[in-house]
Amino acid sequence: MKILHDENKVLRQCLANRIIHWSVAVSTFILLFTGFGQMPLYKRYKIADIPGLGWSADFSITLYWHYIAAIILIFAVTYHVFKAIFMKEFSIFPRRGDFKQSALIIGAMCGLCEEPPSDKYLAEQRLAYAFIGGNLLLVIFTGMIKVLKNLPSVDFSATFLAVVTNLHNLAAVLILFGIVAHLFAFVFKQNRALLPAMFSGKVDIDYCRHRHSIWYSQLERKCRKETV
Repeated sequence: MKILHDENKVLRQCLANRIIHWSVAVSTFILLFTGFGQMPLYKRYKIADIPGLGWSADFSITLYWHYIAAIILIFAVTYHVFKAIFMKEFSIFPRRGDFKQSALIIGAMCGLCEEPPSDKYLAEQRLAYAFIGGNLLLVIFTGMIKVLKNLPSVDFSATFLAVVTNLHNLAAVLILFGIVAHLFAFVFKQNRALLPAMFSGKVDIDYCRHRHSIWYSQLERKCRKETV
């Protein structure tokens, strides 16, 4: 991550991070859509009658795409975790005081107080990451157990499988809730400057200097050392 003075931008996310972000986002959407389709909901509520969505009521098709999306999600999450560990990239992980700072940031966006200085990620972004990420791990873990139960050599009790299934479904609903809340954050004008970073990886330098002053100061110090 670095300051791009010629472009008046700051590189916030490298290409690898953007690929992983969109891999998780797209695979999660497919998992949610196909997962709810297996309940089954789409035939019951006539969603399968919508032109182009007739396949959504076919269990074999939704199961196939559910597995494909699960493979992509597991790969993306695994890559992200190992990259964070080996590259020591922990800026997105929650910190002590994030709840209090999140309240201050939300209050500032509503004009109730002054926004505190932030690092690369806002406090509520770190909390959202932990909430969605934790539930993704739960979905993956319980999903693996649900796949294992189909093997002839594996035998789980009905009670255990019921608990696993309920946890899997609960985590899926919580992920959906987390995604909605995450997208709702862009209702606030202050957050919209972050949207370009999802595609180009860059944000305006003035925005970064103002809202992510702690991180920007670190980038400046790094830049001065590299030029010495």
